[in-house]
Amino acid sequence: MKYIVCEKPGNFILKEKENPIRNSGEALLKVNKVGICGTDLHAYAGNQAFFTYPRILGHELATTIKEIDDNDKGLKAGDNVVVMPYISCQKCIACRNGKTNCCTNIQVLGVHTDGGMQEEIIVPIDILIPAKNLTDDQMAVVEPLAIGAHAIRRSGLKSGETIAVVGCGPIGIGIMKLAQIAGAKVIAIDVNQQRLEYAKEKIGVDHIVLGGPDAVEKVASITNGDMATAVFDASGHKGALESGPDYMSHGGRYILVGLSKGELTWAHPAIHAKETTIMCSRNATLEDFEHVISVLEKESFPLDSFITHNVDFTEMIAHFDNWLKPETGVIKATVNF
Repeated sequence: MKYIVCEKPGNFILKEKENPIRNSGEALLKVNKVGICGTDLHAYAGNQAFFTYPRILGHELATTIKEIDDNDKGLKAGDNVVVMPYISCQKCIACRNGKTNCCTNIQVLGVHTDGGMQEEIIVPIDILIPAKNLTDDQMAVVEPLAIGAHAIRRSGLKSGETIAVVGCGPIGIGIMKLAQIAGAKVIAIDVNQQRLEYAKEKIGVDHIVLGGPDAVEKVASITNGDMATAVFDASGHKGALESGPDYMSHGGRYILVGLSKGELTWAHPAIHAKETTIMCSRNATLEDFEHVISVLEKESFPLDSFITHNVDFTEMIAHFDNWLKPETGVIKATVNF
């Protein structure tokens, strides 16, 4: 079967290997579509944390079961399934407390272990979720939207809040829309005007703010001086991560969803004065995946505008460099297998 491997930063190779053979407790899946995530882009660029090469990328998967044992989920060959791509140990302190998303021994497909950029893949049955009536396009965006759903749940968001989301990439857009569905008013912040216009026109955010020296003043004006009760960073950019608390109200929460490889610095008096709650949000849990699947079933998410680029896997290598460039208008790229 064919697969694409990232041998080292900036270098993809299309190869062939033997079809995989599954063991008991595993399922053999046919990969139908793979979503390209910021993790994949950063891995290709050589600036992804928790990463080693060579690696088969891809963890946003639309798949069909080819082989599977009898199981308590009732899954069978021919079923479409969403893959929750986090393999947890079920034994560590995080797993014992229900936080499998930050297992101390976590193995994320396409990051710590090989992912779905291949025609077939074998995974544990326990990370499969029935796709119900979702299309391949919908299945391929469940995981990135679940990242946003987890961040929102982690924040304790309440209806009526005014929040700010920094970063209008796929994760940020997911946070914005899911927060709106939860009843929040959303301020989108980005340095890319084109992305901001997308957030306004297609997602329907309440306000857009162009990042820069006037951004804090603009958020203050929008909120009548209150600022945002919750600020989500979905950029992973060091400067943005460090300035995020400036948009936050006194008594507010700051949720770090984007990941930077380096150290971050905040002025302690500034965050202390606001009694800032700083929390990180990593991956997602079954509850988040199930919530997103229900949102997609109701067609509450603007999928047609969200997926901007789609190619067959034999063409992916030729297109990948362009997906690193915001000026190409890419929001979410997907690859057909």
